[in-house]
Amino acid sequence: MPNARQHTKAHAHLHAQTRTRERRQHLAFEAARLMAEGGIRDYHQAKLKAAQRLGIHDDASLPRNREIEDALREYQRLFLGDDQPAELRRRREAALRALAFFERFEPRLVGPVLDGTADTHSPVALHVHSDDPDAPARWLDEHGIPAQSRSRHLRLDRTRDGDFPVWLFAAEDLSFDITVLPLDVLRQAPLSGIDEKPMRRASAAQLRALLAEDEIAGYERGGD
Repeated sequence: MPNARQHTKAHAHLHAQTRTRERRQHLAFEAARLMAEGGIRDYHQAKLKAAQRLGIHDDASLPRNREIEDALREYQRLFLGDDQPAELRRRREAALRALAFFERFEPRLVGPVLDGTADTHSPVALHVHSDDPDAPARWLDEHGIPAQSRSRHLRLDRTRDGDFPVWLFAAEDLSFDITVLPLDVLRQAPLSGIDEKPMRRASAAQLRALLAEDEIAGYERGGD
């Protein structure tokens, strides 16, 4: 049978695990709050800022990105109420029009507008595909849409990564974030920074189906 010393050691270990788990949950919720209220879109940045605010500096207490995303959904459910679905639908409808505008570049919707965590700070994020990385910029210019250039580092798979052109512009009082990727990336989405799995993405047809599901869910909520 375990002696008193072993029992004390096991109890201390269990207490430490419980404390670490509670810190992770607290940090995840604070990071989610910073994202929802402060417009921070980067999980890593939100995580570090939350840790600094709470004075928690041990790596074991840092939540995973997936934990922060779950906390963000819960925060939106608790504090944003009916506003969040309305903001999400507005952005999804705008995304559908943007997908039609960029149709020649095999566009796909990605990010918070697709996964359901979009709020008033969220841009509509698209991946467009072309082996001429300047073609989408010319397309914007031809239509008189001023855009700012950026670059974004993405992992295409377990062995390939790179920096890719990004174009930011405003339309319909919303922000749009367009990443230009090679055509062969259509076969498999880049890896997500949240869970290292291929990003979820949607074509125009898939987004239309999602909007139809949203509409049905809205009717059901209204009938409760």
